[in-house]
Amino acid sequence: MAEQVVSDAVIKLTGWLIKEAVLLKGVSEEVQHLRDKLSWMQGFLQDADAVQERSVRFQTLVSQIREVAFDAEVAIESYISKAAARRSWRKVLKPIYRRRIRTKIKKIQARMEEISKDKEIFGTASMNNQEGGEALISKNERLRWWRQPSPNIQEDDLIDLVEDTEALITQLCAMERSRSVVSIVGMGGLGKTTLAKKLYNHPDLGDQFHCRSFVYVSQEFNRREILKKIIKDVGCPHDRDELEKLEEEAMVEMLHMFLKDGRYLVVLDDIWKKEVWDGLKAAFPSGEMGSKVMVTTRFRDVAVYADPRSIPHEPRMLTEDESLELFLKKALPGMDDIPSNLQKLGREMVVKCGGLPLAVIVLGGLLSTKPQTVVEWDRVLQNISWNLISAQDRVSAILALSYNDLPLHLKSCFLHLGIFPEDTSIEKMHLIRLWVAEGFLPQQGEEIEEGVAENCMNQLIDRCMIQVGTRTYLGSFKTIRIHDVLRDFSLTKGREENFLGIYTGQEHELSASHDSTKSRRLAIHNEHDRCVNLDPYTHLRSLHFYCKFDQFIDFTRKNFKSLRVLELYCVDNDPYKGISKVGDLIQLRFLGLRHLIYTLYLSSLKNLQTLDMRFSGYASSLFTRELKIENLRHLLLPERHPFDLTLGTMIHLQTLKGIEGGRWIEDGLAKMISLRRLKIRTLSRDGVTLVISIAERLRHLQSLSLTNKEREDELFPPLEGLSRCDRLLKLRLCGKIEKLPDANGFPRNLIKLVLMRSNLPKGSVVILERLPNLKMLSLGHGSYPFNELVCSSEGFPQLQVLHLIWERMEVWKVEEGALKKLRQLTIYRCSKLKQVPEGLKSLTTLQELDICESPEFEHMLRTNEDLIDFTRKYSIKLVHRYNDDFMKWSSCRH
Repeated sequence: MAEQVVSDAVIKLTGWLIKEAVLLKGVSEEVQHLRDKLSWMQGFLQDADAVQERSVRFQTLVSQIREVAFDAEVAIESYISKAAARRSWRKVLKPIYRRRIRTKIKKIQARMEEISKDKEIFGTASMNNQEGGEALISKNERLRWWRQPSPNIQEDDLIDLVEDTEALITQLCAMERSRSVVSIVGMGGLGKTTLAKKLYNHPDLGDQFHCRSFVYVSQEFNRREILKKIIKDVGCPHDRDELEKLEEEAMVEMLHMFLKDGRYLVVLDDIWKKEVWDGLKAAFPSGEMGSKVMVTTRFRDVAVYADPRSIPHEPRMLTEDESLELFLKKALPGMDDIPSNLQKLGREMVVKCGGLPLAVIVLGGLLSTKPQTVVEWDRVLQNISWNLISAQDRVSAILALSYNDLPLHLKSCFLHLGIFPEDTSIEKMHLIRLWVAEGFLPQQGEEIEEGVAENCMNQLIDRCMIQVGTRTYLGSFKTIRIHDVLRDFSLTKGREENFLGIYTGQEHELSASHDSTKSRRLAIHNEHDRCVNLDPYTHLRSLHFYCKFDQFIDFTRKNFKSLRVLELYCVDNDPYKGISKVGDLIQLRFLGLRHLIYTLYLSSLKNLQTLDMRFSGYASSLFTRELKIENLRHLLLPERHPFDLTLGTMIHLQTLKGIEGGRWIEDGLAKMISLRRLKIRTLSRDGVTLVISIAERLRHLQSLSLTNKEREDELFPPLEGLSRCDRLLKLRLCGKIEKLPDANGFPRNLIKLVLMRSNLPKGSVVILERLPNLKMLSLGHGSYPFNELVCSSEGFPQLQVLHLIWERMEVWKVEEGALKKLRQLTIYRCSKLKQVPEGLKSLTTLQELDICESPEFEHMLRTNEDLIDFTRKYSIKLVHRYNDDFMKWSSCRH
């Protein structure tokens, strides 16, 4: 990781010497000397970075090199920013500032000379003669190739342990008179959560429980959030705003009263302490006979404490053959067997994993990146100390091997995941924007940085270092997760490297030790007190608040001047909390603000790439009506309160969401030549016409969402102009449409179409079912004012996802040959729909049926014997959703 810091510094100094030649005039020779010296140090570190895993002697030297590289980068970057902000420096001031930067450079060079002497004392020869006589494999020999992401990332990491599954199903189906607890116990990496998820969705339990909930607890127990999640999952009636204000004890009582008359299943995943059970158990009454709480935990005493009558179940380790089966899935996906010349090596490595699923998965992920040769596999086998005692140590050793094999940029990306709270579902696009802002990513041909970041994420998934969380309806992943064992590893390595620090509130105050205060990134996870002492932290590049804070933060202080990333979660609207000075942080690349409702002045943030204010207050008060930031790539505004805004020339802008139609469309939209995602609200008919005429010139536009003004006489104009948007894949139209264009009038590559308040004329469905590449269609509220829907034979040839949110629909006909690729069907608010179409039983590709507020339709599915047989025969997952969370759930998967 020290090599990564130096590499970053060398790349940036080289770039600045080329791009900022004018600003560096007078000090360019000194900067070039710094760059050359750091390049030499980078070569030294290519071996030293591996040695420090085994030798303490080099750790101090490596740390010193890391610090001097960071200081060199900060010094030059700060000088360039000041020079850019003061281009009109008077001649008398220029020599003063140049003298200051020269003094800083001389001090840094002096430190470099001292490090060089220390390096000569240690000697490079010592790196090749380590204790135990082990020969170090040079990092230059390590595989460093750029793997393209797999088209279909597999998530099934579970080998079917029949005995474990049957034993737990028996417990869950038992009809005890009082509520009982079923516990799954075992060490981290044993597969407890995976097994719990399988049981939670097991078809044998489909009708066993009236309601159910699955919640992650983790070490960072948040009682309020867990209670809210269960209330929503089980369908307990509540008002969303009132729930936010409710005391925790009132939530407990609400849940208790709701659950007492039904049979329920609640899964509490990853409980660490007995106190957690004490804080939740009152919410779980005896209920109807057979109610269950399922717990996963690493600690047997916690399981016994939750229910002394129940015997905790500990899943067994995998057998050698089962380990090989899992290993094959991960190391050689798509292959039926391990090649004969590799079978002996594969079996030797698998045996060393001790039957622990996580160890097998991570090892398989590592080998999936290697050539399938005896030399490469033997190298992995020989490059890890297998003679370890405990299974947990085996996992740590395998994780270290997998981590050390990562290219430098992937190491940074992996360690960065430690900033998120435990068991967090991490949004893919949010993470991509953070990685771009951090500068972790290498240049890959003509690929934009966001594309490189997604490739990095896919590589970490393929290496089994992270997991896919939720997916969109069309199959791409929306969120990712990191196993808590892997997260613990990333935190340990991150702290060692001064890469990151975490404050959870368990300490009374932040440690003032040398190492902790030199962390480059700091994440605040504390939910208990809202004040954190940030004064000792002088090296911060990123600051993340994942909880509300209520304190004065003076962002004009020197230790914040190098911030590149800032995420704040504000608690009130006091303008004197220091937030108004955020606009002075000229190095910022990423700014995320939650619950902010007062004015900021941001146009001085010339380097800003992402402004994320989706969860802030009323947008028109957030900053002045004019926003001119040339390097901005992603502008995400509060969509609940869209507002008109004057935008400057933004040729780098890729995402623009939450903005009203206005003069900016005429003045600036055509100049946004990099735009990929655009979402505009409250448009006039003329405004829509203008957007469509400009959209065909935006050659990168992939997603377009347009909402017109909610007036009876406000209609969308003709939409044929969209046919010239060749790259447009996703289209959302909210408003009245007088007439749809024919199939050729839509974008030819359109795969997703969402219509709301459209009031489509009769016969419009015939046009939609002829769209040749359409994979997802959502007919939302008010989209079709008629009571009958007919899906014609051979209609919707590519459709995989269909959402019907249609209060008026009474009759639905599915002709033979229609919807022949449908995988997922949602029926929402179809209260008048009383019959299930006969043609539904011909949809053999159907995998999931989601139903909400459609009682007659659901009743038929659950009581008609033919339909029950149909859903069982094709293993169709039948899901009932509750109104309060349906739209939120639905939108998050689009």
